Amino acid sequence: MAAQLHHVIIGSGSAGFGAAMTLRQADEKCRITMITMDSLPFYNRYDLPQVFRGRHDWRELLDVPPAHYDDMDINLRRRSRVVDVDGSKQLITLAHQEDVSYDRLLVCAGGRGYLPENLTGFAGLMHGFGSFEAAMRLYRDLPKGGTAIMIGGDMIGIDLALTLLDTGYNVSLIATPQTFWPHEVTAQERDRLLNALEARGMTVFRNQRPVGVSRDAAKKSACCVTLADASEVTGDVVMSFCGLTSSVEFMLKADVDIERGLLVTPQLRTSNDTIWAAGDICQIWHDQEKAYKFYHGWENVRHMGELAARNMSGAHEIFDTDVENRIGIDANGQLSSTFWTH
Repeated sequence: MAAQLHHVIIGSGSAGFGAAMTLRQADEKCRITMITMDSLPFYNRYDLPQVFRGRHDWRELLDVPPAHYDDMDINLRRRSRVVDVDGSKQLITLAHQEDVSYDRLLVCAGGRGYLPENLTGFAGLMHGFGSFEAAMRLYRDLPKGGTAIMIGGDMIGIDLALTLLDTGYNVSLIATPQTFWPHEVTAQERDRLLNALEARGMTVFRNQRPVGVSRDAAKKSACCVTLADASEVTGDVVMSFCGLTSSVEFMLKADVDIERGLLVTPQLRTSNDTIWAAGDICQIWHDQEKAYKFYHGWENVRHMGELAARNMSGAHEIFDTDVENRIGIDANGQLSSTFWTH
C-alpha cells in the first residue's frame, strides 16, 4: 500500500485554516500538519477589535474548538517557528532543530506589520495588534476614555480606530502614505475619506511626517509622537498601522522565486513543483498587467487557501486576479471597504 501524502501548511491564519479543512475534505486519509508560531488555534484576527467590546475570553474568538483539529486528524503544531525550508530535500527545519519532511507544502505565513524605516528604532515603544495577546495588552494599557495615537492607519488600523471611537476612546491619526492601505486612492479621495473620519470624531494630522516616538518616564508605553516640524502629538499609547510586509526570510533556501513575496502562478504554485503559497505572503501573476500582485483582505486570503488546497489535491483552478478592490463612503457617511468583507 502506498504511503499517504504528507501535506504541511506553514501558518494557521485564515488561508492556512481554510486550506487544512479543504485538504481533509478532499482526502480522508492524507497526513496534514499545520505549523504556526501562534499560541492559539485559528481565530479571525479581524475580530480582535472586539476585545474593546468586552470579548476577553480567547475561546470566544476561535473558529472551531481545539478538539476539532483532533477530530479532523490534523496535527496542529503551535508555538513552532520555521527557520528554513530546503526545497530540494523537501525538508522544514524548526527553531528547536527538529526537521519535518513533506510531500507537498503550502506556505501561508502571512506578513508582519510594516514600519517606516525612520521609525524602526522606536518599535519597542509601540503597541502591536497582531495577536490576541497583543490586543489584550493594548486593552489593559489604554485607560478608559484615553487617547490612542495611530501612525498610518491602514484598513486594519482604521477598523480598530472606529471601534475605539464607538467604545468611548479617542484616536489621533497621523496620516502617512500608507493610510487606507491596501487601497490606492487619489488625493481627492483621500481628503474625502479623512473628512469622514474626522466627522466620526477622529483627530487627523495631515501632511505631517512622524520622526520620533517617546514616553514619559512614569509610563510603560509610548505616549508622544514627534512630527517633522518639531510639534508633538500626545496620548496614552502609540500604534503603527502602515500595511504589511511579507515574512519570507525562512524561504530563501527553498528553491522558489521571491520578490517582495513568494511569486506564484494563478494556480498559486511557486517555481518549485512541491510548494504552493497563499495569502499575504504571495504575489500572484496577473497576465494582463504582466506583473506579480498582492491581494489582501479576509475574503481573498481565505479563497486563496482553499483554492491552493484543491490544486494540491489535483485540481487546476485559477485565482481571479481581477477581484474587486473598493473603498468609499456609504449613504450614512460611514467608510465601506471590500477589504473588510468576510
